Amino acid sequence: MNTPFIFIFIFFFILFLSYTEATKCRSKGLNIKSPFTLSPHHNNDPNFNLYCQNTNTTMIHFPFYGNLVVKSISYNTRKLDLIDPKSCVHEVFLNLNLSLTPFRYYYVVKNYTYLNCSVPINGNSIPCLSGYGHHVYTVKPSVNVPDSCRAIKTVEIPFGYSSYLSDNSFGLGLTWELPKRDDEDGDDGFEEERTWVHLTTKKVPMIAGLVVLAAVAMVMKMKILYTKKMLVSNEDMENQFSEDLLAQQHKIPQALG
Repeated sequence: MNTPFIFIFIFFFILFLSYTEATKCRSKGLNIKSPFTLSPHHNNDPNFNLYCQNTNTTMIHFPFYGNLVVKSISYNTRKLDLIDPKSCVHEVFLNLNLSLTPFRYYYVVKNYTYLNCSVPINGNSIPCLSGYGHHVYTVKPSVNVPDSCRAIKTVEIPFGYSSYLSDNSFGLGLTWELPKRDDEDGDDGFEEERTWVHLTTKKVPMIAGLVVLAAVAMVMKMKILYTKKMLVSNEDMENQFSEDLLAQQHKIPQALG
């Protein structure tokens, strides 16, 4: 196979891979783009890696907690909306540790204390956390803990439990920050275009561009060599023609004599 065609084949193959790289879990799924990446399966990356569950559900994994469903992503407002697959959003609030991730709650948070009570108290208990003989509530930290209750944990969450807000996605909105380079100034840490995550997404197109440039260079080089070969061939033909013409001229006088 001709060398230029090898480079052209490599270029189109890499270009094909760049366009067929998974960016959705299904045809009508979420568009996944920087800073997020999409993997076919779950891995232990706690940052911006998403993966597909059962090929059609976009998921994200949080260390020391587990998996949540990605409902929507707004790249303009940097908002990630999640759904608890176990339909217990307050279990997420109670156990999710965002300090180990680049995420934080999108909404304003306040301190709430989770109480576990052996008998019902005033207020609505959290159904998905309560059961026979124990009733779980969210209260403000300033509330005196009754003798029949014990404090489980005080955490910063968007809101306490309310039967009007008992939805498995309400409040699970997160925003994110991107890592800032050491040589960057400023305190916002939102230099998306210059982060390693963004550069990673450009790697395949960059390689494809280098390959096509190499292929073009090889084609031009082959064209120049072919032109030189044709010029040499034409020159040889002209020299041969001149020699044959001279030979014929020498033969003519001999024939006349």
